[in-house]
Amino acid sequence: MKTQPLLAFIAILFSTVSCSRSVPSGSTPFVMPSGDFTHILIHDNIERSYILHVPHGYDGTRPIAVVLAFHGGGGNAERVARLTAFNTQADQSGFLVVYPNGSGQLEDRRLTWNAGTCCGYAQANGIDDVGFVRAIIAELERFIAIDTKRIYATGISNGGIMSYRLACEASDLIAAIGPVAGTQNIVPCEPEEPVSVIHFHGTNDQHLPYAGGMGTDSLTGVDYASVEDSIQFWLSYNQCPTPSKVERFADIQHIVYTSCAEGSAVELYAIVGGGHIWPGGSDSAWLDEDQPTMTISATQIAWEFFAAHPKP
Repeated sequence: MKTQPLLAFIAILFSTVSCSRSVPSGSTPFVMPSGDFTHILIHDNIERSYILHVPHGYDGTRPIAVVLAFHGGGGNAERVARLTAFNTQADQSGFLVVYPNGSGQLEDRRLTWNAGTCCGYAQANGIDDVGFVRAIIAELERFIAIDTKRIYATGISNGGIMSYRLACEASDLIAAIGPVAGTQNIVPCEPEEPVSVIHFHGTNDQHLPYAGGMGTDSLTGVDYASVEDSIQFWLSYNQCPTPSKVERFADIQHIVYTSCAEGSAVELYAIVGGGHIWPGGSDSAWLDEDQPTMTISATQIAWEFFAAHPKP
């Protein structure tokens, strides 16, 4: 992925328009060029970074949705962009993608997220990753008309766990999450309002087992929460009734809960026999030997779910 520095475009913007999210009547809106841009910000006295993908055709005149995509433990922003191909989906559907980088002892490798009981450097050092995400959104709001009712989070493994933490601690910000191969490992989870959840998980995941516990291939030594416990929390909090749809096809079991509080919903895609990998993704962008199912695309399905579940 070839990226450009974002700072230069921010400087141009600040010299032409105010910091308000709205565009003054009769003025010409700032048009953020399409493409990939890197930016560094200081949060909690730590230098942090992220990659922003601006979709083709963005003209700055309408509020735009944001998808935060978190890499897995030991990965980085560029790798999760390749793994998920969210840029392609963003260009087709017209939303921003933000790929934040976690933290670690190395500048751009072996990065992790403080997602509760996991993982690595970030968890051991109490890194404020929820605050980092809030800082990213606040920064973007200064020069892009973000639709604050359509901010979403997804990620794989440690990144999926991070999306759950955001649902627990930033429910005022996040409308929906789409964790892949990551469960809810933050106690207590105390959201302030409903968050829609779509979860993807392989039933044969040996890193973060579907049934919870410590996987046989675990690199963290963490006793993880199960998929069932993670889903049940949000079924209860979102006040979801019994499943409205249960379907099985190929290697997929799909369960849907709708008519939940404030228009929220919960869905689960269990990949029968699947491992620790992004469904429909590029296995070459992941360090694991597991092969992704091509029956579904977690990227496409997650976006369709996000688009259908903004904040009320």
